[in-house]
Amino acid sequence: MSGEELPREMPGQELLSIGSVSERTGVARSALHYYEDVGLIASLRSAGNQRRYPRHMLRRISLITVGSKLGIPLSDIKRALEPVPMSTMPSEADWLRATAEWKRVLEARRRAIEELEDRLMGCIGCGCLSMQACTLLNPDDALAQEGSGARRLEAADDEDLRPT
Repeated sequence: MSGEELPREMPGQELLSIGSVSERTGVARSALHYYEDVGLIASLRSAGNQRRYPRHMLRRISLITVGSKLGIPLSDIKRALEPVPMSTMPSEADWLRATAEWKRVLEARRRAIEELEDRLMGCIGCGCLSMQACTLLNPDDALAQEGSGARRLEAADDEDLRPT
């Protein structure tokens, strides 16, 4: 486990098996393992080396799920959840701090989407079909620096897409 260490015993806090957490949250066990590997959640280990999650981790996992479904990168979700302790049951103040960070993340995403929408509407209405003038596909004619002729907008990372 990375990050904050969970105490060996959680007084008054039921510990749940990974199967129970998966069933209750709808998150696959493999995703729970990954979330733990990247420090989004934490578990204890039983005497038989099985993962056990404090009940309060259910809320954290649910927020990760909601954020993921909204397209928020896990790195942003992790940053937003940093004020929320994993080793103890989070307080209302912990969740309020996390809420403030979530709000900042969502506002930044909203601004980016609105900017994209404005550019896209301008592009559709423009009708120029010019790669030199297009502010959406080729801002500031950046592709011209690579020379004349057609240019790929995104490099193919996948070997299967290259001609043989």
